[in-house]
Amino acid sequence: MINRRTLAKALGLGTGAAAASLTGLQSLASAASGPTDSPAPGGAPAPTPPAVTHTDFGPLKHIKAGVLDIGYAEVGPAHGPVVLCLHGWPYDIHSYVDVAPLLADQGYRVIVPYLRGHGTTRFLSRRTPRTAEQSAVALDIIALMDALKIDKVVLAGFDWGSRTADIVAALWPERVKCLVSTGGYLITDVKAQQEPAAAAVEHKWWYQWYFATERGKKAMENVDERIALCRYVWTLVSPTWDFDDATFARTAEAFRNPDYAAIVLYNYRWRIGLIETEPRYRRHEALLAARPPIQVPTITLDPALDPFTPPGDGSAYRDHFTGPYEHRTLPGIGHNLPQEAPSAFTQAVVDADHL
Repeated sequence: MINRRTLAKALGLGTGAAAASLTGLQSLASAASGPTDSPAPGGAPAPTPPAVTHTDFGPLKHIKAGVLDIGYAEVGPAHGPVVLCLHGWPYDIHSYVDVAPLLADQGYRVIVPYLRGHGTTRFLSRRTPRTAEQSAVALDIIALMDALKIDKVVLAGFDWGSRTADIVAALWPERVKCLVSTGGYLITDVKAQQEPAAAAVEHKWWYQWYFATERGKKAMENVDERIALCRYVWTLVSPTWDFDDATFARTAEAFRNPDYAAIVLYNYRWRIGLIETEPRYRRHEALLAARPPIQVPTITLDPALDPFTPPGDGSAYRDHFTGPYEHRTLPGIGHNLPQEAPSAFTQAVVDADHL
């Protein structure tokens, strides 16, 4: 989830896709997801979004990329402009189960990969350290693009996915057409993480401290206990999302990955300085420690009911985005924005392409 210290811390359409009007996209989104997942006028809380209308992606694909065999969903025309949608924790590719077909209908080729340690993604070698520095996850995405022979993509994400997308956009801007980042600038400042935050802020990150203990480690290493923990997190960070058992169960299958506990524990322990960066990632982490700006066209999204959204309508991270930029707040929406508000998220992707 997002950076504790800051609390705030895609997107090229081809000719055919660009020809679709925004009005047409909104009509399509309403038909697929209902009209209630967009922000209500006047800042009033949005009604609770309807249940998802799609339940799966169909058969998944696999490709060897870097240190991983990456499992991913692919939707849309094979030669369409590519959108990479990146999920967070504790979520999986089903956060985009409604977004992907909406984008595909606009001519996009949509790719939604399982991040390392999730779902059907596996390490190629038993000898590869199960680390999860922020740059390691970003390099997985670069390796995926290389393996698929994709030169440039639209990047869209939330939570771990936003952080990963931000890093790729900052360090490899030539590979990114534009960006949709939920929560804003999420690149982790490990040094800043060593300083205490306000008590109310620390309280929101209870699971981060839990994972730093032996008790939390044991809970994560027990499949049933970690699934129960993840479901509880869903209820806390998306207070108005009335998801059903089947919706959670589809995603919870991704938590059964044999490397899931190791990856999640490493990521959160690394963020607060309990684990040293692996030597292979030190160069990239040094670059990220400088808080590099993001120059590609960007739309940042803040779901208003997300407990990690900072006050100030994006002002906390505005200076990190130096290219064409727009910020949107979504009233009545929680942390899992693309699944709670698929048409609003889809609209942001299309609009970012035209910045």
